[in-house]
Order: sequence, then structure tokens, then C-alpha cells
Amino acid sequence: MSSTISFLDSENFQALLDGLQSMGYRCVAPVPRDGAVVYDTVTRTDQLPRGASVVQEPGSYRLHQGQHDRYFAWANGPQALKPQLFKPRQQLWSATRSVEGELEFSGTEARVESVALIGVRACDLAALYLQDKHFLQSTFVDVHYRAAREGLFVVAVQCTHPASTCFCAASGDGPRVDYGYDVALTEIDGGFVLEVLSTRGRSLADWLPLQPASKAQLHAATEALDDAEAQQTRRLPGRKLRDELYGKLDHPRWSQVAERCLSCGNCTAVCPTCFCHGEVDVAELDGGRSAHFREWDSCFAGRHGYIHGLNLRDQTRDRYRQWLIHKFAGWHDQFGRSGCVGCGRCIAWCPVGIDVTEELDAICGGAVDE
Repeated sequence: MSSTISFLDSENFQALLDGLQSMGYRCVAPVPRDGAVVYDTVTRTDQLPRGASVVQEPGSYRLHQGQHDRYFAWANGPQALKPQLFKPRQQLWSATRSVEGELEFSGTEARVESVALIGVRACDLAALYLQDKHFLQSTFVDVHYRAAREGLFVVAVQCTHPASTCFCAASGDGPRVDYGYDVALTEIDGGFVLEVLSTRGRSLADWLPLQPASKAQLHAATEALDDAEAQQTRRLPGRKLRDELYGKLDHPRWSQVAERCLSCGNCTAVCPTCFCHGEVDVAELDGGRSAHFREWDSCFAGRHGYIHGLNLRDQTRDRYRQWLIHKFAGWHDQFGRSGCVGCGRCIAWCPVGIDVTEELDAICGGAVDE
């Protein structure tokens, strides 16, 4: 359906949560906790980080109470949509031993829960597109991801306050939200320019006390996004770096960055597109039952490269190279584009402040798109 645009006054923002809850959705929205903005279940707008601002630099994230009254005047926190759909720990099946010693396997039921995610940014919608391609559009569909995806209602928020670490404009994934949402909000003084894209979004909009958006309000929304794009100063040497990176496997920069990298895996944990995982079985003490879990893993972990008595990547140099080349080169073969959406989380949440845009420039400087 074609989109429609209206205006929701800030004083009526609670009506959006009330409407979603009346439609049967559990609302999950950003909340301030432990010095960061994270997703959690909410029922009231006063649980959101209204008035908050965030300062992000390489290796640094600071949440401050600002001098404004907006709900979304801050850049992304450490969490993307990934934990909501691709769980950090997911039981897949269990095995039970009968008294005769036979094993019976049973899968874990994939249940659809209606969840409304509020505050989704453009970079995370781009990541959701990539996660969908991996979990839903490959040969084998992940039933647990599919169940979570089917129950998802997306309330996107146009990103008008990017951090210095953001580079979604360079990756081509933001700051404008163009697709993948049910309702999109652009926060300006006094309220939100609200755009409806889906039938479900229309059902919500019919609940809300909306007004026609004025020309001045539409102009303010457009100007805010133009300013957000202009604020981003980080750049990429190109969007198609596949051949360039594969031709630089022996570049000295890999050893130089390894001297700083801790192999901690923070970058892969906060990355909205990384989907590496491991398998683990947890047995009960009596030996009568065990549960099989899928858990997040990282290509920076020592065990990730271990196979048949050999660790293929036993040095940090090899692990960083694997991560960067897979993200910016191998993904082109798998998904037709880079695996980076320019959110900048890996820069802000790296303990030593490694900047992926700097590393790419050092290795591929001078590369241009085809």
C-alpha cells in the first residue's frame, strides 16, 4: 500500500503505546539502563529516555540527560534488533533416555509472540533485511526466527541525531528509513511526523488522534534528516570492496591492527548482522535428559576456527582479517552486498577504539565502486 503521512502531538504519544497494546502487542522500546540505552518491555512513554543524549567516540559511549524534551534525540545504543529475533541462547531440541535406554528426540516449539519494536533506525532495518535473507530465504528456514519475525510490528524512528561513529550515509543504509516498517516517526518540535506503510500500520493509525501534517512540519522533518546526513564525516573507500580485499590478504595492516585488537568479540556482539553461532548440549545430572542449545559465537573466539585438531585462525591477525573480509567481501557473494550497515557500533564498543573505516581506508585506500 502507498504511505500516508500525518502528525502526532507529543502529548498524545502514549496513545501509540496504548493502541499497540490494545492490538495485542507487547511493546519493546529503548529505555535507559546501566549507562546505556537498551531495549526492554514498556507500557508507558515515561519509561523511554526522554531528554537523553548520547556521546559516542571510538571506544567510548556516554549517556547524558540533555536539555531537551525529545524521546529519540540520540544515536543507537549497543543493542540492535538481533537479540529480539536471533536469540543469544535458543533451545532447539531435547533428548530423553527411556528406562530401556532408547533415546527420544523432541524439537522445541517455535511460538509466535506479537511484539511491537519501537525506535528502530534505518541501519537496523537494513540489518533486518540481511538477517531475513540468511534465516528465511536460504535453503533451510529457521523456524524460531520465522516465528519471531511473523509476530513483529516495526515502529521505525528516523535518525536525526547520529553519533560521530555513525556512517550509514556512506554505506547507503541511512539515515532515512525507506522500507521494512509498519509505521515510521520523525521527531520534531512538538511531536512526530508519522508515516504509515503497512495495513497493520493503518490499523494503528486509525486508533491515534492524528492531525494532517503541515508543510512546515514536513519541511522540518526533511531538514532534520538532511542535517543528520551532513553531520556524518566517516567514509568508506567504496561499497564494493570484494576484489580489493581479496587481493590484500598479505597487507601489513593486518598485523598492525592485531597489535591493538583484544579478540574480545565485542564488535561481533553489537554488530546487527553477525550471525555466527555455536552448538552446546546441557545434560541433566542423572543422564536421563539433555537439551541442545544454539548460542551466539564470534569469529574472534579461539574455538571458532578449530576443526579436526587444527585451529585455522590461532592468531588475532587471522581472526580480524577473517571478520573484516567476510563482512565487506564474502557477503557480496552470499547476499549481493556488504554485511555492514554503517551503524558504527563496532567502533564505539571496541575497548581499544579500533575504527573499521580507518582500517578499510588503510587497506583499500583509493578503491572506487564499479
